[in-house]
Amino acid sequence: MVSVAPFIPHLHVDGRFAADYINGTIISRSDYFANLAFCQFGKIMSRQYTMGKRAASQVETRERIVQATMALHDEKGITHTSINDIAARAGLGAATVLRHFPDTNALVTACGQHVAAEMAPPDPEDAPELFAGLSTADERLGKLVRELHAFYERGHVRIEIAEQDRSRVEALDRFLTMLDDGRRALLRAAMAPDDPDDALIEALMALSSICVWKSLRDSRFAPDVAAQFHTAILRRAVDALIDAGFV
Repeated sequence: MVSVAPFIPHLHVDGRFAADYINGTIISRSDYFANLAFCQFGKIMSRQYTMGKRAASQVETRERIVQATMALHDEKGITHTSINDIAARAGLGAATVLRHFPDTNALVTACGQHVAAEMAPPDPEDAPELFAGLSTADERLGKLVRELHAFYERGHVRIEIAEQDRSRVEALDRFLTMLDDGRRALLRAAMAPDDPDDALIEALMALSSICVWKSLRDSRFAPDVAAQFHTAILRRAVDALIDAGFV
C-alpha cells in the first residue's frame, strides 16, 4: 500500500514525476496526484467543519442574547434594560452582546421576529380563508372581532410594553405600525360588502383597539359574550356614522 506520509515532489531521471517519502517510497505521477487530492480534500473538510461549528456557535449565542433580552423586556421594560443587564442574564460579556447587536433597534428587531411568531397576529393575506362562506359585513365583522380578541389575549403584555417606548425606539414604532396596518387591512376586508371609505375604517380602528378589548376583559365579561358585545358596538357605530353623514 502506498504511504500518504508528508512528501517532497521531484522529477526522476527517467522522467517520472514522483515523491520522496520519509520511508523512501517512490510513487508514480497518478498516485502522487491521487494522494495530493486526498490530502487537500481532508484539509478542506476540516476547514468546513470548523467553520460550521463556528457558525452554529454564533447562532446559539445570538439566540441566548435574544431570549435574555425578551425576558428582561417583559420584566423591566425596553428602555430600562441595559446591555450589561442582557449580558449578565445571557452569561456573556457586554462586548459580545454589542458585537452581535450594536444598538437597541437591532436588539428589538431581532426580538420582534420571535415576538411576532409567538403572538401570531391575524394576517391580511388570510382574509379569503378567514371570511370564507360569510357574505354579510355583520358576519365578517364578528369573525374578525373573535380573531382580534384571541390575538390580544396572546400578545397584550408585549403590545403594552412596546406602546410605552414606541416614541423612543424606532424599531418598536415599525413593529406596532405593522400590527396596525394588518388590522386596518382586515377591517377593510371584513367590511368589503359595505364598500367602506377611509373615514369609516379609521373609526373602526379606534373602536377595535386593544384598549377596548382590555375594558371588556376588565368588566369580567365571558370571552364569547365580550366578542358579541364588541361586534355589536362596531356595527352600531357603523350605522350611526352612516346615518349622521360622516361617512
